Amino acid sequence: MSLWEHLKTALESILSTKLRTALTVLAVTIGVAAVVFLVAMGEGQRNQMTKMFEDMGANAIYVTSTSREVTGSRGKLTMQDVDALVDSKKAPSVGIVAPLYNKVLPVTYGNKKITISCIGATEEIGMIQNYPVEQGKFISRMDVDRRTSVAVLGYQAVIDLFNTENPLGKSIRVGGSQFQVIGVIEELGGRSGDSYVLIPLTTMQTRIGTEKTTSGHAVQTIAIQAVSTEKVGDAVAEVTSILRQRHRLREGEDNDFNVVNMTEILARMQETMAAFAMFLTFVGAIALIVGGIGIMNIMLVSVTERTREIGTRKAVGAKRRDIVNQFLIESALLSFFGGIVGLLVALGVTQLMGNLRLGNISIAPQVSPDIMIIALSVSAAVGLISGTYPAILAANLDPIECLRHE
Repeated sequence: MSLWEHLKTALESILSTKLRTALTVLAVTIGVAAVVFLVAMGEGQRNQMTKMFEDMGANAIYVTSTSREVTGSRGKLTMQDVDALVDSKKAPSVGIVAPLYNKVLPVTYGNKKITISCIGATEEIGMIQNYPVEQGKFISRMDVDRRTSVAVLGYQAVIDLFNTENPLGKSIRVGGSQFQVIGVIEELGGRSGDSYVLIPLTTMQTRIGTEKTTSGHAVQTIAIQAVSTEKVGDAVAEVTSILRQRHRLREGEDNDFNVVNMTEILARMQETMAAFAMFLTFVGAIALIVGGIGIMNIMLVSVTERTREIGTRKAVGAKRRDIVNQFLIESALLSFFGGIVGLLVALGVTQLMGNLRLGNISIAPQVSPDIMIIALSVSAAVGLISGTYPAILAANLDPIECLRHE
């Protein structure tokens, strides 16, 4: 028999038992939909986490104070620490240094009031982290030097305070002090939910107030960009050495600060997400295997029901391979149809969940063409594997016994 005749016969057999076919296809549909959706969720989360770390700077280093309480200036990061790191002679691998101070403060505009993160920063932070300006401009060196009362708003902060109104040039109150909005940052999503206000660090120190030490104003974080990705390790070593000397830490004594290397964190995160994606795929594969068992079961029932048909076909000259091919094509079609429906279901669910958020992180499931091709191929393979035993069983039946079968 030709392939077309096999396909035609298989379709007729499948359509002759619509309810049983639908239930069999449903099992495969659930399996494929689970595999595709779970893999898409894992891929979407991995991409979001990768984007979040890339936004914070691919070759960035972040220095923070330890959480333990330390009196005086020791154990706290200061502007003097920042100045020491800027010195290129002591830290040739350090490119850009940006001090940061963060406070959660009430921000008001008219009768609208929100409580969000207010970040005192310098213009260098825009060179280290990804802060694409959608409207207006970013904090400048002049704003920092003159302690101007200007603010740059995150995308969500603009929506919460101004809705559809243009915020540029408007006055807001941050912690009781008045600031003029000079810029709006594009929607970033992952890093902070886009709900924040950036103001000049010097303005925060003088108008809002920051923690002070015996040697001057404290900073909470020092963001550093290495001169190149290859120099990140050298920059970490230089920063650690300089700060240990400044904080008068003896040999063997623990650091009173933390140095976070974004490159290493990103690599570890990608390894973790890869393992997570593997786990999700395994869970979905179990559902697909259950669907394959369902196909094998239904094909065994089909062999029993069509025993006389098999005997008749053998009596008129059908070969063993014709019988095998017939049942393999039927099982593959059942599985393939289930795969198509499962893929459509997974695509529909991912579209509905496109704006899903977990906390401040947006999780947008991403279905790549590779996932779709693999899912359909695997579903067809499951059908072939599941139908192999029933097909061989049917091919080995004795035609005389088949014709006697009631």
